[in-house]
Amino acid sequence: MTPENRDHLVLQLRQMLLIRRFEEKSAELYTAEKIRGFLHLYIGEEAVAVGVMAALTAEDAVVATYREHGQALARGMSAGAIMAEMYGKVEGCCRGRGGSMHLFDADRRFYGGNAIVAGGLPLAVGLALADRMQARAGVTACFFGDGAVAEGDFHEALNLAALWQLPVLFVCENNLYAMGTALRYTQASQDIAAKGAAYNMAAAAVDGMDVQAVEAATRGAVDRIRAGAGPFLLECRTYRFRPHSMFDSELYRTKDEVARWRERDPIELLAGRMTEAGLLDETGRVALEREVAAEVEAAVAFAEAGTWEPVEELTRFVVSERRAP
Repeated sequence: MTPENRDHLVLQLRQMLLIRRFEEKSAELYTAEKIRGFLHLYIGEEAVAVGVMAALTAEDAVVATYREHGQALARGMSAGAIMAEMYGKVEGCCRGRGGSMHLFDADRRFYGGNAIVAGGLPLAVGLALADRMQARAGVTACFFGDGAVAEGDFHEALNLAALWQLPVLFVCENNLYAMGTALRYTQASQDIAAKGAAYNMAAAAVDGMDVQAVEAATRGAVDRIRAGAGPFLLECRTYRFRPHSMFDSELYRTKDEVARWRERDPIELLAGRMTEAGLLDETGRVALEREVAAEVEAAVAFAEAGTWEPVEELTRFVVSERRAP
């Protein structure tokens, strides 16, 4: 951590703060019934999205999960377009038709969230295969939770990616719980990174609360993939501070456990290091918070001022097949 990389560190701190404040505002708006449906917050896991995205280029593709607001913001999607999407407004990134779990931005090669656990893994393999067939140099980064490891799609996707040596970075956001079920109740071996060996795939585990560690591990993995060494499995060991979703009564873990993990808040971890290194002071931190607060409020105002889709257009983009009798 040196003055030379101060701008990069400030950017990462700002991105994590934006994700945190955006998610806190989303929870507030959900309670006020401005946002409907399902809502899964990324609070606590910010270092994973920010660290991984820092190692990717615009040519790379990203496949997300249903807990995707942080990934979308870190990829550079507009906070206003995301908020409008959650409001169900036409100005949203998917015209309000996708909602919280289905953000999408083709220009940024952000191929959206997936409400089906592990559903994104086969899509990532397909995107990587398409890039190879079109002689494109991109890497496909695929995010998924520890719960996806129990699904057949996880094993099928890793097997095919390794068999065909496709440029896929499999990023497991291991937050220890698949909804309300602890990892120890579903996996005989809780070392997710070790599962790569079954498919002759290089793998590593990293502290998912440390954005610098995540970025370094991702850069190493991506460099290896770009060099033609095949896919890589990266396990980011992280923790969500909030319940699985807004409907979750959170009876499966103790308050003491959550409090212990909050002591390793990824935002405070980076801010503390920067302060110790003389790269951040209180004035700078306050300025960042003000910038982020203004961006979040602007996103809310954009969504509030947005328009509802006319009822007569509800069948637009809906395709049906009519068969002869």
